[in-house]
Amino acid sequence: MLIEIRSQNPDTRQINEVVDVIKSGGLAIVPTDTIYAAVCLISNLKGIEILARKLGKKVHKANFSILCRDFTDLSEYTLPVSNPTFKLMKQVLPGPFTFILKASHQVPRLFRENKKTIGIRVPDNDILQAILEQLGQPLVATSINSDDEIIEYLTDPYEIEKIFGNMVDIVVDGGSGGNVASTIIDCTDNVPQIIRQGKGIVN
Repeated sequence: MLIEIRSQNPDTRQINEVVDVIKSGGLAIVPTDTIYAAVCLISNLKGIEILARKLGKKVHKANFSILCRDFTDLSEYTLPVSNPTFKLMKQVLPGPFTFILKASHQVPRLFRENKKTIGIRVPDNDILQAILEQLGQPLVATSINSDDEIIEYLTDPYEIEKIFGNMVDIVVDGGSGGNVASTIIDCTDNVPQIIRQGKGIVN
């Protein structure tokens, strides 16, 4: 099912429709501030496995990240961060960045493997922020890739629905997506280090 939601001031009724699907254990494809992502509720352990399998990925190789509305969930899924890392996160988030942080004891339970690190995102996208606010808990996400050798990510919601619609329960059309992924910053050491330059620029 494809549902079109305006990117600014999204309609609450439509947001609730998406939230109901996700809360009931459904899988969704949603816009972010970078590329479209496939998601499920972080407490949906079965959904995480199904999401990986349907996208042809193994759970431990799917590069899942956790989408949070703000910083309130960090302490549950990550170990304490250094002062330079926290200052940097406060400076650039919400925004197109993925922070690689040391995982708390909660993360191995979610992914059923001894995962030492996890990617954390606080996306700057009104639709996704509204979904996260209504859910009251984070989402687990993985990117939607293209089979095209030149274009790495799909940007057209109709094309995404055509290819992946039968793999998920709902596809959110929030307008044309980007084809540049987030900037990844490794914060597992005291000094944050950019390991992939993407859309986000650190001043």
